[in-house]
Amino acid sequence: MNRQAQSAVLFLLGASLLHAGTTDLYLRYVKAGLQPLLLAAGAVLIATALATAWYEWRATRPKEDPTTLQAPQALQAPQAPQAPQAPQAPQAPQAPQAPQAPQAPQAPHPEPRVSWLLVLPLLALILVAPPALGSYSATRAGTALQEPPAYPPLPASDPLRLSVADYAGRAAYDDGRTLTGRRIRLTGFLALDRDGTPYLVRMALNCCAADAQPVKVGLTGRIPPVLQPDTWLEITGTYTPHRVKDPVNDGPIPFIEVTAARPTPAPKDPYDETWNT
Repeated sequence: MNRQAQSAVLFLLGASLLHAGTTDLYLRYVKAGLQPLLLAAGAVLIATALATAWYEWRATRPKEDPTTLQAPQALQAPQAPQAPQAPQAPQAPQAPQAPQAPQAPQAPHPEPRVSWLLVLPLLALILVAPPALGSYSATRAGTALQEPPAYPPLPASDPLRLSVADYAGRAAYDDGRTLTGRRIRLTGFLALDRDGTPYLVRMALNCCAADAQPVKVGLTGRIPPVLQPDTWLEITGTYTPHRVKDPVNDGPIPFIEVTAARPTPAPKDPYDETWNT
């Protein structure tokens, strides 16, 4: 991979990052708060690509040979005649040396072809838009629910709209003190464990999709008769003290008593933004 190819790959990668950062595509990879850094990285890659191409063009540009003017030689003063040297004794003739074999011209060092593998993630970024993590990842990872540092007062709206992580933390660690007697509305995608128990799940991000972990809330009550994994649901229900342990990591999974449920389109940001580590 020569310098021109390197600059082309850098330019395409930077343009892809800018495209993802200016659309909702970046939410499939990183959390929303990293958008400025993603845009800055794309701009730096494009600037680096342009600088590399410019310096390479300057290095390979044909150079004109400047005309050199020879200055006239200064007149030299006549040198004094040298004294004649004494005759030297004749030297013994030397044996003729064998002619050396001509050396073969060295071939130019080939550039490693493995560097072209850097194009594969670029093509994947341009051609393939991966879906957000869903029920397959959720049922194979333990719940990432952690005890919140505090339980701020909740608004008086009815129904009360909460994130899955907020409801799960209050239900599991605060015994539902701030949830009792309230109608609660949650949004998440559906996942079924091996026993067929339905969970409402949101994947929580620490940084990017590579470290996403599920937060699960079990569903009981008026559950829809047909349950399709990865279907996004908006449910309305009430707090119930029922809870189980996650079969993967023994973490707490609280439940909610469902009174109404309806399908809903997937949100623009499929990951839970309210998650804090």
